[in-house]
Amino acid sequence: MKISIITVSYNSAATIRDTLRSVAEQSHPEVEHIVIDGASPDQTADIVRQFPHVDRLLSEPDEGLYHAMNKGLALASGEVIGLLNADDFYSHPEVLARVAAQFEQPGVQALYGDLQYVHPEQLHRILRHWRAGPYQTPDFRRGWMPPHPTFFVRRHWYETLGNFDLEFRMAADYELMLRFLYKHRVPATYLPEVLVRMRAGGISNASWRHRWRAHQEDRKAWVKNGLQPAHYTLWLKPLRKIPQLFPFTFPR
Repeated sequence: MKISIITVSYNSAATIRDTLRSVAEQSHPEVEHIVIDGASPDQTADIVRQFPHVDRLLSEPDEGLYHAMNKGLALASGEVIGLLNADDFYSHPEVLARVAAQFEQPGVQALYGDLQYVHPEQLHRILRHWRAGPYQTPDFRRGWMPPHPTFFVRRHWYETLGNFDLEFRMAADYELMLRFLYKHRVPATYLPEVLVRMRAGGISNASWRHRWRAHQEDRKAWVKNGLQPAHYTLWLKPLRKIPQLFPFTFPR
């Protein structure tokens, strides 16, 4: 089973080696790695060219993160697609082999696992542990969502349900997973282990202004899909981050 991994980058010379190395070291024999770079003025593209496992490097201006992801989706040929950004890396070399083994099981259409946020420079320091837990249909109304970097789905569903909606600048990943898993009931399998480690940071958490904008886009995601969240849904979503700082799981 071929798995396509899409990595989006911009001025990522300081971090992308870890991303590329983590894919290159995967034991799964059928991995297609596509890197979409936004014409970075730093050394990002040069670093990518040093990794012969990369199947396709496209370096040109784009209209933002999700536009670049859609470019990668258009190029992907694997039966299963995952996204791994240039600040992220797989937790061990068997991740994609275990993902592939799950997709070989009957009925598995989408899969996700756990994620750890690590210190930007001291990668052994775990700052947050996102235990996603098994998915049940009402969970999105309780503020739940899976960690997007751990989300794998059959290419068929992108072709059927669409790619990232570019009306969303900060929450297109949330909107896509809401559309796939909640609105259209794509079956999702939970793999209970850490699949991805992510350097702490990110634009949606950079300031209260960005957080408020992301909150507004979360609400827009429900409206755009003709769905009605509960009155508590969008307030529970950020509150679910608090237990990630401690060794227990948010009660379901």
